[in-house]
Amino acid sequence: MTHYLIVGNGVAGTTAAENIRKLDHDANITIITDEGFPFYWRIRLNEYLAGEIREEELLARSKDWYEDQKIALKLNTRAIGGDADKKLIFTEPGQEILYDTLLMAVGSHSFIPPIEGADKRGVFALRSLQDTKEIAAWAREARDVVLIGGGLLGLEAGNALLKLGKNITVVEFFPRLLPRQLDVKGAGMLQEIMEGMGFSFRLGAKTQSISGENQVEGVLLEGGETLGAQMVIVSAGVRPNLDLAESLGLECDKGIKVDGSLRTNRADIFAAGDVAQFGAMPYGIWPAAMEEGKIAGINMAGGSEKYTGTTMANTLKVVGIDLASAGDIDAEGKLESKSVAGEGIYKKIVLKGNQIVGCIMLGETTGFAKVTKAMSLKQDISQIRDHLIAEGFDL
Repeated sequence: MTHYLIVGNGVAGTTAAENIRKLDHDANITIITDEGFPFYWRIRLNEYLAGEIREEELLARSKDWYEDQKIALKLNTRAIGGDADKKLIFTEPGQEILYDTLLMAVGSHSFIPPIEGADKRGVFALRSLQDTKEIAAWAREARDVVLIGGGLLGLEAGNALLKLGKNITVVEFFPRLLPRQLDVKGAGMLQEIMEGMGFSFRLGAKTQSISGENQVEGVLLEGGETLGAQMVIVSAGVRPNLDLAESLGLECDKGIKVDGSLRTNRADIFAAGDVAQFGAMPYGIWPAAMEEGKIAGINMAGGSEKYTGTTMANTLKVVGIDLASAGDIDAEGKLESKSVAGEGIYKKIVLKGNQIVGCIMLGETTGFAKVTKAMSLKQDISQIRDHLIAEGFDL
């Protein structure tokens, strides 16, 4: 009987386990995670922080699901090292777990820039349910909150705290919000909407230090301005968790390097999700993690699926506003594009020849699935180029 071990209980690890079970009905499947909760919807943490949903509503898979699938889920189990030759993973609290085939789906962690005072009480990063619980507890006594970085989870956390009556100021190094998802016009529109909700912004600004004796009292910007704060949330991106990979001798760059089978340089070890690097860099988006998890699971169970990459596309809600972006958003305006802007709505399609290579949809996302399909298929749109705006980009 084959023993499959999956380290990480996010979308990649869970999807892999599901697909292994479909192909191998008798296998021993174990998932270990350092979190205390089964697989949950990370994107809904802001709703939990705002008190809009209960903890059980966050769960994407119940404990009964793992039992029905005959998957052993070990919570609060941190993998601290491994021996790839002996096919062993070492965990806290002092266990050794053998495997025949291993999936590294260990995800990523919040990046905390080297800011003086970042270790003070009252400074948080939002990545997990446990983080959210700690933020909620501290927020009860805080009035003014500074978000360092305009990342998606950070803005969502800010919106949740705004609903709880807090004053929210966003300090963003880039001159616009969400530079990966929005161009100048789209970011300006989002900023205007958020200012109307009560957010304050310091764009093109850099944090020099976080002040306070034992806990946060303020944030000093490089220009000399001091923002009063009793709480700081850092949203400066994420970095793949590579410590375990290095102990196993896996080849790493920005993430764990994998081939089209999602296999690492060790034939019996696969990687998927935020930690996996296929090509130049880890994707770090939910659709890629799900696709990688599926293919890795199938191949671990003896299949021969090939991963060819995922179109960088995401459909999100930012502070309750629909946002979808994909491909090359052409923030510098070097390519041909067609756009339309209205009351709270901005749509842009980026063209290279007769193909769509990127798009932005803010406030209304009708047609996004068709646009991303046309991008993936490299569809010739020469016959409908001039009708794109009239049809609302719904191909």
